[in-house]
Amino acid sequence: MSFNNLDTLYRQVIMDHYKSPRNKGSLEGDVLTVDMNNPTCGDRIQLQMQVENGIVKDAKFDGEGCSISMASASMMTQAIKGKEITDAIKLSKHFSDMMLGEEIDTEGLDFGDMEALQGVAKFPARIKCATLPWKAMEKGVNDEN
Repeated sequence: MSFNNLDTLYRQVIMDHYKSPRNKGSLEGDVLTVDMNNPTCGDRIQLQMQVENGIVKDAKFDGEGCSISMASASMMTQAIKGKEITDAIKLSKHFSDMMLGEEIDTEGLDFGDMEALQGVAKFPARIKCATLPWKAMEKGVNDEN
């Protein structure tokens, strides 16, 4: 597949998650709630996670922002559901590395649609948009422990 076709596909995946976000809403009961924002561009997210025995049982988000931050939140909540906290943190580290333009080995990682965000690395001002949901997840699980 040519670079232009791949770029178009990645844009379509991002817009799909933006227009039809997965896991948008709120959770009931005893949940971890983290509010974060990016004052530079106005992106805002509230992440809620249900964590039991070190496993992210469920995750939802609400907020507003650019297509990159909202698509990233949608992809992130999909990726961390059912994962042990340590694996979610590891996935976050790999995602951050990808955002910094570093080569990562996705072998054995459930990166799913998140690879569509790798082009964000070319736009330093947008990296904070993509990593905002991940920073919220890390803050939530680190505050919990």
